[in-house]
Amino acid sequence: MASRACLWSLVMGVMVTLLSGGIASGQNAAAGDAWQVPRTPDGRPDLQGVWTNATITPFERGTNLAYSGISVPESAADKTVFTEEEGALFATLTAENREANFGYIGRAQQLDASTHLLSTRQTSLVVDPPTGRVPVKAWAEADRDNNRARERDDYRHMSVWDRCMTRGIPGSMFPAGYNNAYRIIQMPDVVVILYEMIHDVRVIQMDDRPHLHDRVRQWMGDARGHWEDDTLVVITTNYNDRGMIASSGGGGRIKGVPVSKALHVVERFTRTSADEILWEVTIKDPEVYEGPWTVSMPLTRNPDYVMFEYACHEGNRDVPLLLEGRIAEESSE
Repeated sequence: MASRACLWSLVMGVMVTLLSGGIASGQNAAAGDAWQVPRTPDGRPDLQGVWTNATITPFERGTNLAYSGISVPESAADKTVFTEEEGALFATLTAENREANFGYIGRAQQLDASTHLLSTRQTSLVVDPPTGRVPVKAWAEADRDNNRARERDDYRHMSVWDRCMTRGIPGSMFPAGYNNAYRIIQMPDVVVILYEMIHDVRVIQMDDRPHLHDRVRQWMGDARGHWEDDTLVVITTNYNDRGMIASSGGGGRIKGVPVSKALHVVERFTRTSADEILWEVTIKDPEVYEGPWTVSMPLTRNPDYVMFEYACHEGNRDVPLLLEGRIAEESSE
């Protein structure tokens, strides 16, 4: 009964915070005034709402535009920022390519992968190292390649996304071909993020309690948050070693790279305007990478976006069909 009472208290707290947070935000943004960071009743920046990050911006510099079918030209391969003209051209070419290959009723038209670069026009999601490339160790790339080559042989070689386990942290924040929405809810002692993809819910404790014991390992790790001025900083540790740093095609060569128990993730959420939050994440995993690396991107507010339940397990036919297909192939040989 005590656990039910705690859950009910949490739910009621979320509802109260949503209502009062909206009132507080309105009080801070009078018509005609210069924009100011909206704040919750306890004075913290208000990050609440539904935010999206669908984009064709490549994960790493110099690689193909994600979900676009368009290659980054050599003339732009070493840039850190695309020009406005390049951004407009890539958007037009992406839209034309999808229409030519899929048509209005095709699968690509049903996705919400966007046809545009991020508003920053950065040439990759990876902003550090300065090369815009992730310093993956050779053994981790070999492990990725082995799993990709054998994913129809055994479910254990499939991605954790295909198996409806989780996209992990920070993988759940990396843009995919669809369902790129995140609902943030704040209370003084907890921040909750609902990820549309796989319907994961992440509860970030905002008090000074220590991380879980080192022996306790979780798919999404153990998160602790605190404020540094107006930036929400979230430190996540205690990962198991069964996940992947990225599981969607938008990750390019990073899709399928494994994680180890040494994975250490630091995220920063900074409200930069009425319609954007700057999200930055630094990944450290000395078992997997030659050094730390950082992804940075804006999250865009979309109050009209409707998040539906992502019933992954209930509708998942990928795993049995892929395995059955391989068995059928082998039987016909």
